[in-house]
Amino acid sequence: MTRLEQLFDGQLPRLVMFDLDGTLMDSVPDLAAAVDKMLMLLGREPAGIARVRDWVGNGSKVLVRRALAGKLQHDGVADELADEALALFMQAYSGGHQLTTVYPGVRECLDWLRERDVKLSIITNKPAQFIEPLLEEKGLAGYFQWLVGGDTLPQQKPDPAALLWVMSQAGVEPDASLFVGDSRNDVRAAKAAAVSCVALTYGYNHGEPIANEAPTLVLDDLRELVASISGLR
Repeated sequence: MTRLEQLFDGQLPRLVMFDLDGTLMDSVPDLAAAVDKMLMLLGREPAGIARVRDWVGNGSKVLVRRALAGKLQHDGVADELADEALALFMQAYSGGHQLTTVYPGVRECLDWLRERDVKLSIITNKPAQFIEPLLEEKGLAGYFQWLVGGDTLPQQKPDPAALLWVMSQAGVEPDASLFVGDSRNDVRAAKAAAVSCVALTYGYNHGEPIANEAPTLVLDDLRELVASISGLR
């Protein structure tokens, strides 16, 4: 038996939904490069990877505002400046994703699930226009039946709307579904959708341990989800 089957009383879920950035891929190096280019075009100092790592997770609009503010809280950023900066960021980020890497264990986990006919989906706050090209570039295209970006629906995570929409499209109930993510937005969206949540320790959670959000299960590597645990008993 695997940890995944343990979560579902010895069965497999019928649907597994995944976050993208910080869960399947480490995209911060490319995001940071785009943020820094944006800031420099505006005559500002670059932010650097370490700071950007703490700012990602709420979509591009919020990332840009945080970069302009230089911190997580961004209420004082003017809308006109944020709009100008967002256009610069989107242009810079569209230039390629050479620095983005797939995390260890991701392909093994996805292969395992696909071989067992588990339905798969991506739900991310990243703009939808970047999802499919990024999956193609990194060799993860073809695994996922539904791709939901941060601008696909009116709501973003932590709102559960995207999870509820995918479950409706798949015809799968919450008790047969799983969400896998790395941030508090992921855990909170899963809880609001009444879906079990596996959270990964290596992602982006604004510098806070993801265990603080009390997901259903915390893992260091996606291979731990589908590896046999019979030998551990």
